[in-house]
Amino acid sequence: MTSTSSSTGSGTPDPARIAVVTGAGRGIGAAIAARLQRDGFRVVRLDVDSSSSFADVIPCDISDAAAVDRVADHVEREFGPVSVLVNNAGAWSFGALEDVTPEEFARTLAVNVSGTFHCTRAFGRSMLASGGGSIVNIVSIAAQAANPKVGAYSASKAGVVALTRQTALEWGPRGVRANAVGPGFVPTPGTGTVYDDPAVREVRAAAVPLRRLGEPDDVANVVSFLASDQAGYVNGQVIYVDGGFSEALMTLVPRPPGIPGP
Repeated sequence: MTSTSSSTGSGTPDPARIAVVTGAGRGIGAAIAARLQRDGFRVVRLDVDSSSSFADVIPCDISDAAAVDRVADHVEREFGPVSVLVNNAGAWSFGALEDVTPEEFARTLAVNVSGTFHCTRAFGRSMLASGGGSIVNIVSIAAQAANPKVGAYSASKAGVVALTRQTALEWGPRGVRANAVGPGFVPTPGTGTVYDDPAVREVRAAAVPLRRLGEPDDVANVVSFLASDQAGYVNGQVIYVDGGFSEALMTLVPRPPGIPGP
């Protein structure tokens, strides 16, 4: 069985341990790539945006199955079999559901669901051939609680959760683990102008039991664990990195006087 990562913080890339991170040009993807590199992986960054500040980013539109296959073949020829795949790249568009065009809806599904499948299939081949590996899919709290006015986003992330479990079920017996990480409120360049308003940031942070917004590194730390041998018996799971927000429903309703609340 191919080892993923037995330790963290080595800082020296091991050419025998290859990690592929999609959407690695900025935000959470960049933080994940940096953390895995510190863990000792040789990281291959993929991103659809060729203007990334990282010179080593390989351009790839993951919604294009043929393009993903070409990049996967290139990575295996140049670097060797992949040990870890992080499906982080994603897409969404803002707007009420009735205003979303069929093309926008299809594009979100093509990137988030089909793109995750394309990468899992293409990069997973070397994992299956070598007898082991770890796949981490980045989903969202929207996978379990619909996020209003973002079109197909919630449906697409719920689809990725199902794909994660399907992969874990079918590939687990062959040594490949698949898990998902769902970020909560994490301001990044990809969230657009959502967090530009200080009042929005304050209200959202106050709704989180930990009373703060997340950081890309909060997500990267959990991905690091799932990529490592320390998570060798973790398979088919979804870990929400949201400061407890997904468990905070009852804090949003009134409580009778005299009963303490959080």
